[in-house]
Amino acid sequence: MPRTRRKRPRKVARVPRSDALLPEFDRGAVPEGLVTRRVLRDMGLSPGDNTGPVAILRCRLCATRPTWSCRHPTRGFLLRVDLAKPKRVPTLAQELALDRAMAARSTCSRCSRRYYYCLPLRTVGCCDPCARGYEPTPGTYVTTTTPVSHRLAA
Repeated sequence: MPRTRRKRPRKVARVPRSDALLPEFDRGAVPEGLVTRRVLRDMGLSPGDNTGPVAILRCRLCATRPTWSCRHPTRGFLLRVDLAKPKRVPTLAQELALDRAMAARSTCSRCSRRYYYCLPLRTVGCCDPCARGYEPTPGTYVTTTTPVSHRLAA
């Protein structure tokens, strides 16, 4: 019978809040001009000239421990909005290249149907109906009678 492994005692890394390197804010108490990456993305901005986080957004668990610094993986990092830049818009040539790449991933090499999802071309090499020998459902692939000159991604 195999021996069970002894679990190592977990070390609690507690750092007093005054010794924390970055200022920490609880949820709902963040000053104006500081947001997380996700909020920047929702605003249509990219981090831009932000070199790193300016402050830490404490997790809900640490809101009950005001004297300790938040060390949990659920904490968020806050960036400055004034240093953020608008997201770059891809050119038509870039969108065409993306569409061609997605077409290559979603087109079967045997039946030449373009599906609405990526195919397992590395492992199987073709679509599932071709590999198993049945007729695909018409709603799963693109049905066009005229050749499409381009299908832009965005």
